Amino acid sequence: MSVSPATPEQGTAYVWRKPTLRHLLEDTDRFVVAVELVTSRGVISDLAGQRALSHARALAESPRIDVLSITDNPAGNAMLAADTLGADLRSQGQEVIIHLACKDGNRNSLQSRGWKLASEGFDNILALTGDYPKPGYGGMARPSFDIDSVGLLSMYSEMNRGPLDATTGRRMKPTSFFLGAVVTNHKRHEREVVPQYLKLRKKIDTGARFIINQAGYDARKDDELVRWLAHSGLDVPVIANVFVLSLGAARAFNAGRVPGVVVTDELAALTERYASSADRGRSFFLELAAKQVAIARGVGFRGAYLGGKLDLADCEEILSRAEGFGPDGWKTVAREVQFAYPEEFYYFERDEATGLSSSEVNAAFLASSTNAARRRARLRTPINYRTSRLAHWAAFEPEAPLFDMARRFYSAVESAPVSARRVLHLVEHVSKLPLYNCKDCGDCSLPEIAYLCPESQCAKNQRNGPCGGSHDGLCEVTERECIWARAYERLKPYGEETSMLDRPVVFNDNALRGTSAWANTFLGRDHTAHPAGGQEDVQ
Repeated sequence: MSVSPATPEQGTAYVWRKPTLRHLLEDTDRFVVAVELVTSRGVISDLAGQRALSHARALAESPRIDVLSITDNPAGNAMLAADTLGADLRSQGQEVIIHLACKDGNRNSLQSRGWKLASEGFDNILALTGDYPKPGYGGMARPSFDIDSVGLLSMYSEMNRGPLDATTGRRMKPTSFFLGAVVTNHKRHEREVVPQYLKLRKKIDTGARFIINQAGYDARKDDELVRWLAHSGLDVPVIANVFVLSLGAARAFNAGRVPGVVVTDELAALTERYASSADRGRSFFLELAAKQVAIARGVGFRGAYLGGKLDLADCEEILSRAEGFGPDGWKTVAREVQFAYPEEFYYFERDEATGLSSSEVNAAFLASSTNAARRRARLRTPINYRTSRLAHWAAFEPEAPLFDMARRFYSAVESAPVSARRVLHLVEHVSKLPLYNCKDCGDCSLPEIAYLCPESQCAKNQRNGPCGGSHDGLCEVTERECIWARAYERLKPYGEETSMLDRPVVFNDNALRGTSAWANTFLGRDHTAHPAGGQEDVQ
């Protein structure tokens, strides 16, 4: 621990504080240990709240635990706000991470929340899109998803630069957020894995300074994540998510009831067997977690993020067992933590010596990316997608042959009678409805998602890449194929899949809802003409 700057001469008492997460990750080589806390329901002074507070304070006393990470309405349930518990822990000198999800508030409320957190001294923010809401007070809550995790990172990064207040014309005081993000790398198919990596790159480019991956039980997949970052030239610390299983958690994960977390049938069968032992599987579950911590350190993660129903004794035992493997012991157990689907996609070839990943890119993946393979696959893309591409090339790009003509036409329409503008808008909407199930948002992202409408075909309206909730390619909410997985498969035959997110962050302008998206494109009113937060230079 370190001592705060306060001194007796200043009339204040010494306050013991743990080193900041920023310092640990940027200025030291310490293997960081984080523990996840789930807040209670109800006020903090009731029995459940006091239990959660007592549990958190006990963890804070441990010098082996560097940071406590506090969730934001996990699994879509209403819970006590993370900063309520966080404020008490900070007063005890504990470093905390505040989770901030986009599911429950629009961009204004998230910006307001950011100012509140910054004013109260919270620096570490984990930006999340969030789980779809569960039924609560009076029924199912309406989700917001006004922006996503990428949008939140963009907004808070701009707040760190000191944004210009449009109402006063003055520059605001910069915040000092140390921003983190999540990647869900434990996915089954290429169309899920690669878009997750591409979105991770976008999150880092947009301001994420540390990464925590979603929980999973495949050491090869985690090794691949570290290798992919190095392969892509991305130097950012990654903390390995180690969720300590229980029988109930394993059953829920195996049944797909927790978005983004996978427990295969093989691992589920093991948990059933060990849970019938005298200790109800405790030793097995802690040993599995210890192996994951040791492997994470061995393959290059900067820390471990312990989750699950853990008390201080559990955390201490996991860390002690992990240390017991020694510097190279992780290599002997790496093959024991590889619970994958049959024929699961990996970006890199397998290293037969370790059972993990090699540095060679998947040969089948490379073969599918050749020009000949792309041309063959192009014939299998939907005809409406091919015609949409042609129309976009002809008219909707600024350098398109018909763009200037269309811009002049819609400029003239601006002065036409309202009835004429309504007829044109109706013709546009009627033409787009059967092709795209258009919801008339007025700020169209169809060209950016391979002509798949996020308003009508994505439960979370994701415009900056996929969320982490898909399971076997299917949306966590609707059980339809994820639109970003579909977009990836449409773009790959044209060699455009790896650049699918190489553009400024998309913020949908709700002021345009119910207006002509074509007019807004040609007259420079949509998000493509007005990137938020000075993003013109973002790639």
